[in-house]
This record gives sequence, structure tokens and C-alpha cells, in this order.
Amino acid sequence: LGEKKKKTVNHPFKVCSPADIISTVEFNCSGELLATGDKGGRVVIFQREQESKNRLLSRGEYNVYSTFQSHEPEFDYLKSLEIEEKINKIRWLPQQNAAHFLLSANDKTIKLWKISERDKRAEGYNLKDEDGRLRDQFRITTLRVPVLMPMDLMVEASPRRIFANAHTYHINSISVNSDYETYLSADDLRINLWHLEITDRSFNIVDIKPANMEELTEVITAAECHPHQCNVFVYSSSKGTIRLCDMRAAALCDRHSKFFEEPEDPSSRSFFSEIISSISDVKFSHSGRYMMTRDYLSVKVWDLNMENRPVETYQVHEYLRSKLCSLYENDCIFDKFECCWNGSDSAIMTGSYNNFFRMFDRNTRRDITLEASRENSKPRAMLKPRKVCTGGKRKKDEISVDSLDFNKKILHTAWHPKENVIAVAATNNLYIFQDKIN
Repeated sequence: LGEKKKKTVNHPFKVCSPADIISTVEFNCSGELLATGDKGGRVVIFQREQESKNRLLSRGEYNVYSTFQSHEPEFDYLKSLEIEEKINKIRWLPQQNAAHFLLSANDKTIKLWKISERDKRAEGYNLKDEDGRLRDQFRITTLRVPVLMPMDLMVEASPRRIFANAHTYHINSISVNSDYETYLSADDLRINLWHLEITDRSFNIVDIKPANMEELTEVITAAECHPHQCNVFVYSSSKGTIRLCDMRAAALCDRHSKFFEEPEDPSSRSFFSEIISSISDVKFSHSGRYMMTRDYLSVKVWDLNMENRPVETYQVHEYLRSKLCSLYENDCIFDKFECCWNGSDSAIMTGSYNNFFRMFDRNTRRDITLEASRENSKPRAMLKPRKVCTGGKRKKDEISVDSLDFNKKILHTAWHPKENVIAVAATNNLYIFQDKIN
């Protein structure tokens, strides 16, 4: 965390319309590709440039590889509801051949996309001319063997599977299982298990919908599969609890195997306690030993062997506790911040307001606040740590908590699985930072 980062690329969309706002960011398993989804239903994939001894300064730069429209706006005629095209989640599948596969989801539908390259085309057909018109069969006197000719590289994105009609409520999570054959999808009240080859049915493995909806007290906010054990998954709730379930125990995982909850301090209880305790994201560590949860003010790390309290708690923006009333009035208190691990599980990252993002070193307990914005960071420029002044005399380079811009927020972040390269989405801009190059 002592190393400052560098900015290397921006999102290609220049004019900020609501459709351009980035809604998800995800590295693939090797880190060579980075996918973003936006509110307009588009997926933009960036590819990392190969390192070159002659171009050391461009090490790690990501350039646009492919752009395609993943989802279109739809209308549910039975419920008279519009289904927006916004991409809620993207998840990569491990690469098995030359092509890449990813899952993208909006509120109701999940699609499996194949991204492949083509640099050759067939020429010399017998039944049609080069321009595609059919030839007169009676004039064909010789048999030609088609040949493959080189062409400009073309990246194609094609939908291979469409998983629909399984969610009554809005999808908030998708997670690929470690068997690479199945994945789960979660909405507010249910979690479904899918097979990647089967689109017409899924298995409902969690259903918390009460018989009487007036008795509803909590909703599912996030869910994820264990990185190594294909029978284990977790899901978090709006009450600040996490349930770990084992699919070997029963077909319907109504009964959890483990229940993670931190007891609330009665002295600190307020009107906002239940709102700010709602978990917006849950992520297993790469090792599978820990999991991380993000609530409104903090990030917590849990040991899967200890359910009664987290082993680590990191305050993200504690200075906002005194501002909860105004944050409630402008609806910012309901923002859903994501969190992510670095490749070795030694550091974690999450976003905040004013285009700030926070990084925590788990070994040294050091933390740093950095800012992703065009105003104060040019390409290849050093990022300076930022500090927020909560009261008293403000020092130079500090920013007052009253000056924070709550319209500028970093909800979506991603960390390269093997290197210290991070991607940060700030509205319609994508920033990529990397370790300082000596």
C-alpha cells in the first residue's frame, strides 16, 4: 500500500448520459481481460497490452478489445413493468480454449456470451461467388477447394445461452461455482442454481419469501459460491447477517449450516442502525478461509470457523456517522458499495464518496485513501493520499467532510487476480491504477 498508483486508461464514453454510467467491473481469471457493464446494457471488454522492452512506459495498459450490446430494455406485460437494460453483474468463466466466456445479468435475465477472435476467412466457394451471390449450378464445371485467407482481426461476441424466467424479483448476484458446470443467481428473496448447459430450468435452493408478504423482515442482498468447495455458498441479508449453506444437507437450503452475526452495541443504536448494518457485498477470500462483507460504514473480515464476530473490522468513512440524517434524506444511505480482495488476500479495497477509494493492508493494518478523478490525476501521474478533516482546523491538502461530493461515488472496484493492478469505476469513467514503475 506504500506504493502509489498510476492511471493508465479511461472508459471510452465521453459524454456522460445515464446510460453510460458503469454498473459493474470484473477482471477475468488471468487478469488479461477486464469487462465493464453499464446502465445502457452494454459490455465493454478491455485487453491488456503485451509487455515490450521498447515500451516499458506502456506496461499494463488496457485498450478496448470488444464492445457489444448485452441486454435491451424489455416490458413485462403481465405485471406492467419495464425491465431496464442495466447490467447488474458480470462474471467470467475460466478459460478452457481460445475463446472466452462470460455471464452478464440485468434485473431478470442472465446471458452466457462467447468472445472469440477471427483472423481468417474462407474463399473459393463452389456454389456462390465472392460477393455472396449464388452461382448457376449448370455453369459449374470444376470443383474448387475453399482456402482460408488472412483478414483483419475481428473480435466477435455471440450469445450462447439465455437463462430467463426464473426470477420474480431483481437479480443482485451471480456466482460461478468451482465445478465450472453450475452457477447461482440471487434476487431479493430467492437463490437459484443453474447448469451452464441447461436454460429451461433451474433449482431453487433458497426461498425466504413468507406466506404473507406483510411479514417480510429481510431480503437477500448478495450471494457467492465458495472458491473451492462446490457444495458451499453464502448469502447476506439486509439485517447484517450472513448465512453459510451446504447443498449436501438438503435440496432446499432453508436451514443454514452457519450463521454469522456481530452483536449490536445497545448504546450505539439509533434510527439508522438497521439501514447502515445492511450488507451490500460479500466476497470469499481466494484461499476460501475467510469472507469479507461490506456494510454502509465498514468492511469486516470473517473467519469461516468463527460465527460470533468478525476477526477484522475496517472503518471506511466513519466521519459520515454524523451525516446520516442528510444522507438518509438524499437516499445516499441506500448506496450499495462493493469490496474486493487482492490476489494474495493480504489487502482489501472498497469505494467511498467524492471519488475516494480505500485500501487496507491486513498484515500491517495500514490504510490509505486515494482519489480517482480527472481533475487531480493525469495519465502516469502519482496519486497522493487524501485525508478528510472531521473538525477543528483543516490542514493543507485535507478536505472538509462538509465539502465531500456525494454525487461522486465509487461503488464498483476490481483487483487484478495476480498483480497490483486495480480498476475503479467512477460514474462513466474507468480508472486503472498500477504499482509505481521504477
